[in-house]
Amino acid sequence: MTTDLTSDLPVQLAEAIGTLARTPMLLVATDYDGTIAPIVDDPMRAVPDRETAVALRTLAQLDQTHVGVISSRALRDLAALSRLPSEIHLVGSHGSEFDVDFALRMDPDVLARRDRIGEGLAEIASAYPGARLEQKPASVAFHWRTVDPASADDAVAAVQAFADDVGDVIVRQGKMVTELGVVPTDKGRALETLRSSLGAGAVLFVGDDATDEDAFATLTGPDLGVKVGGGDTAAAHRVDGTGDVATMLELLATRRAEWLAGAGLVPIEQHSLLSDQRTAAIVTPDARITWFCAPRLDDPAIFAELLGGPTAGHFTISAVDGSAPSLQRYDGETMILESTWTSDTGSFTATDYLDVSDGRPNLLAGRSDLIRHLSGDGQARIEFSPRLDFGRFPTQIEIRDDGLELPNARDLIVLRAPGVDWTIEQSGPHQSAVAIVDLSAGDVTLELRVGTASLRPESDESRRRAHTTRFWADWAGLLELPSEAPEFVRRSALVLKALVYGPSGGIAAAPTTSLPEHLGGVRNWDYRYCWLRDAALSAAALVRLGSHIEAMDYLDWVLGVLERGDGEPERLNPLYALDGGKLPPEADITELAGYGGSRPVRVGNAADNQVQLDVFGPIVDLVHVLGERGAPLSTQHWRLVEAMVGAVELRWSEPDHGIWEIRAAPRHHVYSKVMCWVTVDRAIRIGTEVFGRERPDWHGLRDEIAADIFENGWNDSVNSFTAAYDGTDLDASVLMVGLSGLVAADDPRFEGTVRGVEAQLRDGPTVYRYHHDDGLPGVEGGFHLMTSWLIDSYAMLGELDEAHSLFRKLLATAGDTGLLAEEYDPVAHRSLGNHPQAYSHLGVINNALNLSA
Repeated sequence: MTTDLTSDLPVQLAEAIGTLARTPMLLVATDYDGTIAPIVDDPMRAVPDRETAVALRTLAQLDQTHVGVISSRALRDLAALSRLPSEIHLVGSHGSEFDVDFALRMDPDVLARRDRIGEGLAEIASAYPGARLEQKPASVAFHWRTVDPASADDAVAAVQAFADDVGDVIVRQGKMVTELGVVPTDKGRALETLRSSLGAGAVLFVGDDATDEDAFATLTGPDLGVKVGGGDTAAAHRVDGTGDVATMLELLATRRAEWLAGAGLVPIEQHSLLSDQRTAAIVTPDARITWFCAPRLDDPAIFAELLGGPTAGHFTISAVDGSAPSLQRYDGETMILESTWTSDTGSFTATDYLDVSDGRPNLLAGRSDLIRHLSGDGQARIEFSPRLDFGRFPTQIEIRDDGLELPNARDLIVLRAPGVDWTIEQSGPHQSAVAIVDLSAGDVTLELRVGTASLRPESDESRRRAHTTRFWADWAGLLELPSEAPEFVRRSALVLKALVYGPSGGIAAAPTTSLPEHLGGVRNWDYRYCWLRDAALSAAALVRLGSHIEAMDYLDWVLGVLERGDGEPERLNPLYALDGGKLPPEADITELAGYGGSRPVRVGNAADNQVQLDVFGPIVDLVHVLGERGAPLSTQHWRLVEAMVGAVELRWSEPDHGIWEIRAAPRHHVYSKVMCWVTVDRAIRIGTEVFGRERPDWHGLRDEIAADIFENGWNDSVNSFTAAYDGTDLDASVLMVGLSGLVAADDPRFEGTVRGVEAQLRDGPTVYRYHHDDGLPGVEGGFHLMTSWLIDSYAMLGELDEAHSLFRKLLATAGDTGLLAEEYDPVAHRSLGNHPQAYSHLGVINNALNLSA
């Protein structure tokens, strides 16, 4: 039976606890006496309520959650009485003692002054029966709870008079206790020390005493203060006693555990994408922009709620009554997103897009315009909460004529919003701007401009939207769509087009970083870069739909990488920055707690230093696909093909890290060998079919690689090609032995491999990449591209019913606006990994084409 803990707490406090539970990095701190332990006559008999102690221990064991107890008691006494585990940070003597050796480091003169105070208070205590002294490292407390009430006021007056006579002493008044200290500290300073050292993004502090007000005074932004009992307080909430504290902490532990396990998260697949082919924005179903990097896709985020919760930045449009949009969809064949609210108080629509109204992305100095147009007859609430550099840099907002400016941003950033009356709110080191607009008085247009400080009016919004519509729709209208799932294929093609970086022709693998492959785990990677393999496969899928420009631009990008390099194509990195440059070193953004507590949040990708010998194959295969389509290939492209074959000739026999970039010792991966074979095989075809050139020496190289794969990659004991030469573990990528044409569809070895993958790696609607130990904790989801490869393999074997069935199941894992993440968890029924993923969408395109043939 489940207990409704919220019914025992004030409604507003229960709601605040629910919000706090979703904080990326949380510090829960409390006082001791009167808060987690009831006040008793004998202070040395005060022990925590059992339920409270259990709740604190539970919180301390949760990821991204820290717990502290800040007490006026001496640290040794606090530890002995509380018996709380070492995971809980204990701070004694009003914040003076963070460790038990504190007194040993104190100045002897200060200790002598403390001892003199103790002697004086002992003399006063002897005159008032029932008075107790509590000796602490930096103070002496005079407890008068058990003094005769008729004499209590005299006792307190005597202590105060003594303090005045001594001078240079810190006097603290608590509940029936007066404390004289010799070190200037308080609970507020202690709380700030804990917050800083633990990197907490928000703090819950609970206390009952006057000395706890110093801690309440430090709370700001998303922090939450709760006063126990009566009396004036700076805390925003209040409960009656220690029993309520136990209930509150138990509720927090429950809600936080649920959040960390994924409850309340916007499902990854339900996010939508905006793009101007310079950068991208991620939008939730309720029209919150929760991810936006600027000025470039692989730059730091301005809005990072996706990976850090609301405190990491968002740009939100909402109904004033709190209702959710009734409909969200893309406007036809575009990347323009519409979210519509309908209620008794009116209805309105938010139309969101990244402006490409000049016909192509603005290739000049980093200019991007994110436009949010509101129309209708209801009231809308706007919250603009940017957080510079993933929230690591304080964000200031200034109100200017017709909009807002971020004056301390590295790049020029303004929000043009004529007619909007803003209120600036402080949230910790950051500021947010909030406004209510009445759309019955007219439409409202918000233009987030990156790369300019100008708030002057530019082109009319309707004109910009019309041009942006034509940019996407005209391109999509020229696609040669298959009969199978044509609308889904068109949306997939638009996603691939959106991932193209217009200024260079590079193609990103995904617009996000660190969306987890295992919820709550460490399998979190930055995909905002151009992988040679992924980009070539993406471009080839678009070529098969009739669009050549992305492939031609991408090949120019590859040629540029080679020209800027050291002239050794065999030393190509697996991935590069979108402009073709080197990646920054891989690093963690420790300030972000990750989607569902999945940490670390990474920027950069250390895979760029790996050896991945398969990368040459997709590039040459792309040239071959273009040649088949009659694209205008040049001698530059022939030289590129020759360079790729030369690289394979030099290195194909080496081990590598493989397509999955496993961070372990290199192996002789079968997929890598197959793609080396593809490099040479397609080069031979290009030579004869496109350029009329014969390279007899390449035939021998192709045959040598094939023979090596057959001898070492096939394993009779498992009746399948295996992941690598040195084991019997299976890997779905080896389906490429048939899909590439290395073995024929009717070759028993191909069917054996399909059956092995099907039996060991398929789970319902998805296919895992592998199941062997890759050195990382946690189990990832099934990989959509591998599901697509199994679909294509079924089709090659003539098993069309099974192919169509699995294809339908794959499409069903997409979100409402038709986007696919990288992976799918068939047990929890949720998507995983970065989103939307180029691999997933190119796989769908190829499936539909093959099933329509």
